[in-house]
Amino acid sequence: MTGPVPELADRATACAERLHEAERVLLASHIDADGLTSAAIATQALERAGIPFEVVFEKQLDEDAVADIAATEYETVLFTDFGSGQLDVVGEYEDDGAFTPVIADHHQPADRDTEYHLNPLLFGINGASELSGAGASYVLARALAAVTDGEPADEQTRDPDRAVTTDGGSATEGGSTAPAARADNRDLAALAVVGAVGDMQASGGELHGANGKIVEEGVDAGVLETGTDLALYGKQTRPLPKLLEYATDVHIPGISNDEGGALRFLDGLDLELKRDGEWRRWAGLTNDEKQTVASALVRRAVESGVPAGKIDQLVGTAYVLSNEPVGSELRDASEFSTLLNATARYERADVGLGVCLGDRDDALERARTLLRDHRRNLSSGIDLVTREGVTHEDNIQWFHAGDRIRETIVGIVAGMAMGNDGISRSKPIIAFAEKTDGSDTDEVEVKVSARGTHNLVRRGLDLSVVVGEASRAVDGDGGGHDVAAGATVPRGREEKFVELADEIVGEQLS
Repeated sequence: MTGPVPELADRATACAERLHEAERVLLASHIDADGLTSAAIATQALERAGIPFEVVFEKQLDEDAVADIAATEYETVLFTDFGSGQLDVVGEYEDDGAFTPVIADHHQPADRDTEYHLNPLLFGINGASELSGAGASYVLARALAAVTDGEPADEQTRDPDRAVTTDGGSATEGGSTAPAARADNRDLAALAVVGAVGDMQASGGELHGANGKIVEEGVDAGVLETGTDLALYGKQTRPLPKLLEYATDVHIPGISNDEGGALRFLDGLDLELKRDGEWRRWAGLTNDEKQTVASALVRRAVESGVPAGKIDQLVGTAYVLSNEPVGSELRDASEFSTLLNATARYERADVGLGVCLGDRDDALERARTLLRDHRRNLSSGIDLVTREGVTHEDNIQWFHAGDRIRETIVGIVAGMAMGNDGISRSKPIIAFAEKTDGSDTDEVEVKVSARGTHNLVRRGLDLSVVVGEASRAVDGDGGGHDVAAGATVPRGREEKFVELADEIVGEQLS
C-alpha cells in the first residue's frame, strides 16, 4: 500500500496493523474542525474495518485528560489531531502498561517517540501547511482499508452522466448526502480537506503538498470538485450584498463593512440579482455572471488603490463537496469547517461528529443553531477587542479577555481581529482568557492563544516554539504550529509570559 503520501506509507501500515490486532479501540480526538473531521474519518475507517470502538473528545490533552483515558479498560488508544505534543505524558502511561497509543497527529512532537506514531513532521513534511490532523487520519484510514481487505480496487470513478451545477459539483436533493462507502476509504478525502481548510492550511488560497495529494484522491473518488473562484467566505449561503459587505480579508473601500456601498456596487451591474424577491447567492450564479461580478470587484479594488498583492488574494481555489446540495454550508469546505467549529467549542462535539457522519436532520439543525450563536459570540468578541484595543510590545501585541470571551474561541477572535483599527498584522497577537473549569481557587489556569500570519512565518516566526518555551518557563505548557499555537499558564503569570514571548519573537524575526 503506497497511499496518498508515500513518505508515511510504512508508518501508516504499522499503525493500521496495530489497530487491527486490537479487540477494541478508544478513539480520543481534539474539538476543533480539524479534530472533528479527524475523528469522523477514523470512526468510519474503524467501523468499516470491523473494529469495535468508542469516541471521546478533549479540548486539551493535559495530564488529567490522559489520566482519565488511562483509567479506562481500553488497551489500545487512538489519538487524532493531538497526542504528539503530549507524548511525554502519554509515554509514561505506555511505559506503565496502561495502554498502547496509536497517534495520527500533525503538531510538534514532544521530546520522545513511540512505535505507532504517524506524524508528517517525523518525515520531513510540514504539519502546519502540508498535512492536517484530518489528513493524517485519512492516511491512516487508507492504510487500514488496505490492511483489512488487501489492496483495494482504485478503478471506481465518477459517473460521467451526473448533473453538474454552476459551482462545479453535482446537483443533489436534501436528506442524507453521505457518499457511498468505498472499500479503499477514498470517499473520506472530502472530510480531510474540510479539516485542512479549517486548520488554515490553504495558504495563498490553495492546499499544497500532501494535502494536494488528498485533494486529487477526493476528486478521483467523486466527492470533491475544485476550481478557481472568488476567495470569499459565504459563497454558498450568504446573499450577494452580505457576501461582499462581510468580505474583509481584502478590504475594498466603499464595499467592505459598508452595507449601502455593497448594494450600490451590485445595483451598478447588469445582472439579475434577485429572484422571487430574494437576493441570489454566489453559488447560484452562472459562470458568466460570476465573471461579471468578479471583474467589477477587481476594477473597484484597483481604482481604490488596493495593493496588487491584496487584489490577488480575491481569487483562490474553491473546494466543493460534490454530494452536498447547492446552497448548503456543507458544500463549501470553508463554511463546513466553520459550522464544525461552532459545535464542539460549545461542548457539543457529538453534534459536529454527527454532521460529519451524514446526519442531515437533527444534528445539522442543531449545528446551524450553534453556528448562529457562534457568529454572535465572535462578533461580540471582535468588537470587544477592537474597542478596548491591544497592548503593543516591541515584537508582539496582546490582550486579556478574562471571562468575557470563551477560552475555546478566543484564538479565533484574535486572528479575526488582526488588521482592525489599532491591531497590527505585522506582529503576532497573543490572547488570554480564563479557563472555564468552575474553580474559584488561586490555582485557576489561563488559556493562551497565539496567532500570526503566513508572511510572518516566512520571516521566521514559529509560534509553537514561542508559546512552548514561554509557557514552560512559567510552569505551564503549550505548543501547536508556526502560524497558530496555544498554551495553558497559571493565573498571575501572564505578564512574565508576555515578556518571554516578546523576547523570543524578537529573536525569531531579527
